[in-house]
Amino acid sequence: MSETATAATSEATETAEATAASAADQALNTRNRLVITLLLISTFVVILNETIMGVALPRLMTDLAITASAAQWLTSAFMLTMAVVIPVTGFLLQRFHTRPVFIAAMSLFSTGTLIAALAPGFEVLLAARVVQATGTAIMFPLLLTTVMTLVPPAHLGRMMGNISIVISVAPAIGPTISGAILSVLDWRWMFILVLPIALTALTVGGTLMKNVTTPRKTPIDVFSVILSAFGFGGLVYGLSNLGAASGGIGSVSGWLPLAVGAIALTLFILRQLRLQQSDRALLDLRTFGSRTFTFAIVMMAISMMALFGTIILLPIYTQTVLGLSSLQAGLLLLPGGLVMGLLAPIVGRLYDRSGPTRLLITGSTIVSAVFWSMTMLGANSSPWLVLAAHVTLSFGLALLFTPLFTAGLGAVRPELYSHGSAMVGTVQQLSGAVGTALFVTVMASVAATSLAGGATDVAASATGIHAAFLCGAVISLFAIPAAFFIRRPAQDELPAGAPALPHQG
Repeated sequence: MSETATAATSEATETAEATAASAADQALNTRNRLVITLLLISTFVVILNETIMGVALPRLMTDLAITASAAQWLTSAFMLTMAVVIPVTGFLLQRFHTRPVFIAAMSLFSTGTLIAALAPGFEVLLAARVVQATGTAIMFPLLLTTVMTLVPPAHLGRMMGNISIVISVAPAIGPTISGAILSVLDWRWMFILVLPIALTALTVGGTLMKNVTTPRKTPIDVFSVILSAFGFGGLVYGLSNLGAASGGIGSVSGWLPLAVGAIALTLFILRQLRLQQSDRALLDLRTFGSRTFTFAIVMMAISMMALFGTIILLPIYTQTVLGLSSLQAGLLLLPGGLVMGLLAPIVGRLYDRSGPTRLLITGSTIVSAVFWSMTMLGANSSPWLVLAAHVTLSFGLALLFTPLFTAGLGAVRPELYSHGSAMVGTVQQLSGAVGTALFVTVMASVAATSLAGGATDVAASATGIHAAFLCGAVISLFAIPAAFFIRRPAQDELPAGAPALPHQG
């Protein structure tokens, strides 16, 4: 009888422990879902502001009495700041808890939005965009690192599909929102209306956000931060100045910053290679030990150049050449943004089922074909043709983003997740800034040459747009062969001596 009672007691204890463990797991899953949801919503809000200025550029050029090359810095400076700040987030995410990092990011973004709403002129508005971008730069790697840490391997593709909605749809609908606002209100309302949303996200997130990472003491190399700022900043600033300078693409004022940027970036890379031997790198380049991650980064750079270059060119083309209003130009880009949003979860499920290769080959081919078709746009093209091209381009990009994020970061060792996320964010923003600067530079330079030859303003703008899209079409070709080298991360994908990832197979 005693043995029976002992057995019953033991069984009851095991049942109680199992129930407690199940309850703990459920609570953990609930907490994780809450954290990821808060990060997704907040990241969507902040990234929306990357491209909200696109449709507003013609209005701002008039109201603030600035040139097109100066106005595009309101977008380029935002992305450039993110490219400079994001490498530092690898340190922040290792050194601090999730909640304080989130609060700092949203506070910076909200402050920048307030300054922009009150800006008396171009200089203050540009500074406000930099403050906004500093907060945005922290949010994106925080989201990626948290998802890679918390989400089970079987659901990673689907979750990355949700992230793709944030990364692709938020920038895509930015011009639509700004176009709607500008049709009835002053440009300041683009920031006035966003401010309460940002403050709500800060308040709710600051209250409900939980810490899901374990900080560890990590040193920061200040010289690496300085080198990255000069490297990324010099490249984008020099590229932007090539078209703005009076001497055109042969001007020293454009090439000198490019040379400084290239030298600084080379020194930055060499320093990271040395520091990573003692785990002190600002941006650990051992992430490139994976072939999949390397090719994913290359394709991501090309895709982001295409996305952001198109987002800034099409509003300029539709307004200055086709004569559409800012609202019409914004609405023209809305269907493409909706296509990316609707397809992202579907693409995530397709990735979980069959891997990235076929999706990437199809997507990169579509993107390149659309760019070549857009080289035929001219002064008399139909807006419906522009709409069809943008929707098809959005379809192709939707097939790219989720597989690139999932396969690329999935090939990185777990202890390098924060560095991999920072690398993805840095390349994404730098390539977006380069795409914006490159497309506008080519457009401005060719248009200026056409004007000097006696062409009308509309004809010169159409010629410049054609040249910019031709440049994009050539660049898009390089993504197609890269797609063949990206596979679902596997055991043999890891660098020699690296531990296997639990979600690889």
